[in-house]
Amino acid sequence: MIESKKRIYGWWAFDWASQPYNTLLLTFIFAPYIAQVLGDGTRAQSLWGYSIGAAGLLIAIAAPILGKIADHTGRKLPFIWVFSAFYVIGAWGCWFAAPDGMQIWVVLILFALGLFGMECATIFTNALMPDLGPRAQMGRISGTGWALGYLGGLVAMILMLGFFAENAETGRTLFGLSPAFGLDAAAREGTRAVGPFTALWYVIFMIPFFLWVREPHKPKPHSGPSLGQTMRQALPELARSLKSLRHHPSLLRYLLSSMFYRDALNGLYAFGGIYAAGVLGWSITDIGIFGILAIISGAVAAWIGGKWDDRFGPYQIIWWSVLCLTGLSLLIPFIGRDSLFGLALAEGSNLPSLMFYLIGIGIGAAGGIVQSASRHMMLRQADPAAITEHFGLYALAGKATAFLAPFLIAVMTSLTNSQNWGVTPLIMLFLLGLWLLRGVNADPRQHE
Repeated sequence: MIESKKRIYGWWAFDWASQPYNTLLLTFIFAPYIAQVLGDGTRAQSLWGYSIGAAGLLIAIAAPILGKIADHTGRKLPFIWVFSAFYVIGAWGCWFAAPDGMQIWVVLILFALGLFGMECATIFTNALMPDLGPRAQMGRISGTGWALGYLGGLVAMILMLGFFAENAETGRTLFGLSPAFGLDAAAREGTRAVGPFTALWYVIFMIPFFLWVREPHKPKPHSGPSLGQTMRQALPELARSLKSLRHHPSLLRYLLSSMFYRDALNGLYAFGGIYAAGVLGWSITDIGIFGILAIISGAVAAWIGGKWDDRFGPYQIIWWSVLCLTGLSLLIPFIGRDSLFGLALAEGSNLPSLMFYLIGIGIGAAGGIVQSASRHMMLRQADPAAITEHFGLYALAGKATAFLAPFLIAVMTSLTNSQNWGVTPLIMLFLLGLWLLRGVNADPRQHE
């Protein structure tokens, strides 16, 4: 029993360790910093979209193949080690985003490498989930993991804002301090330290994972296929797996549904900071506070959502969460610096910022719930004999259209010349995800 609990605690450690890549780099600190340095919100949004889209394309290609290889070999932990190295290298590379003479493409390539490592490592940690406990507790285990991830992101955010990330105008952190360790505020070293900070956070907090998590089954004997043979077999078998999805309509429809609503949610996360900086004129400190509130709501909601998941099942949780995210997305275009829902406001009014804070809290809550429930829902849909492969397909579904939200946002922004209306394609993606979700069997294996 003690050993089983340690495995669960170790598995949760991955969520805690890896979340700062999303929280600090992808959304709330590094992304708006890039927008500030470039001084052009439109260009920053485009370059950010290209970087995320390129990483998403690589993940879409690699994820199902890697999953197939892991199912052949029976090994998952070696892959987690390798992709953890990518995570650390990519995160550390954000340090080189100096405001003077920055090689933007080098920085973005390193950032994309780390994002690729994080997403691929997640495939293999998700595939370890079925052996952590009984089926009836999967919702709670998944929800608690997401909640701990949000909590880890919150702690990391507070530390970064309080001791490192400086305000561009004052050179002081949220706590009114100079950046720690003598970092040069003029060179934005405090904010750029978000890269090494994220890398070191991961290295330290992954220690429980590698100490306590073990392969659930003995690796397949060495008399089996070599790695080269396995790789040659993986592509044809993956093609057969994709073809076989037509015989599993519920799994296919769920993969398609999650492909669109997760892409829309990732779009909200990826462009939230840049949007707030460009439309509302927020500083990194403002965006950081916004992020703290969203993370707290996400952590609490993911924990509560895990309990609801066990009681009502992941299908209902996903449906209502995506519906909520759709409604919140509908509000965003009507918030401007000097107007709210078409009504002009007095100059300097705080109402737009207050409304955006409330929307961010709602998105954090609904997003935390839907991501946890989606992981559990995939577990119900997947074939236990090919769990890593199917989570690879799940990652493929999550990244196959990773370019779509950034591309649609860029096109809509160009057509309307408005950041406000540029985010409206996300509404369409959420609605498409909801429509496809209608044909999904809530628990296709309940009678097996």
